[in-house]
Amino acid sequence: MTEKDLLQLLESWDNFELILTELESNTEHVPALMKVAIYNQHPNSWRAIYMADKLHENNPEVIQPYLNEIVEQIKTEQHHGKKRHFLKLISQNNIEERFFGFLMDYCLNTFTSGKEPVANRVHAMQILYNISENEPDLKPELFEIIQQEIELHPTPGIRSRGNKLLKKLQKQVGNQ
Repeated sequence: MTEKDLLQLLESWDNFELILTELESNTEHVPALMKVAIYNQHPNSWRAIYMADKLHENNPEVIQPYLNEIVEQIKTEQHHGKKRHFLKLISQNNIEERFFGFLMDYCLNTFTSGKEPVANRVHAMQILYNISENEPDLKPELFEIIQQEIELHPTPGIRSRGNKLLKKLQKQVGNQ
């Protein structure tokens, strides 16, 4: 399956399950999917990263090799749907320490932006928490930032994930 084939098949949601089944049983097509998902600017290329996200649910090992490329691409990605899935995949995996500085800045800006979609902000919050697991000195500040965002932007998604992370942080900050 080529990139062109994928883009053509992604034109219709009716093909989604067929493509996903094909990718699950023939992972040699994953590089073409990920090239479309990460780098292609076609209006439907976001469907490829959505598919990669679904593929990751049952087969994370086939998507994990592309995480560094996803982190690099998120620096310039403008499409909110693609950013949402990039952030989700980053939040569900271990990321190389060399990306922590960039991701801290990027996710802090995303999380505290009222202009970003809620899902993007929630995934950014999770990434910030994940980084704090490796950088415990960040936990007190993250605790305050999450509290502030729950007060300023009390959407159900921010409140739900924020309160779960605050409980974890409260235990961890209290033990420092």
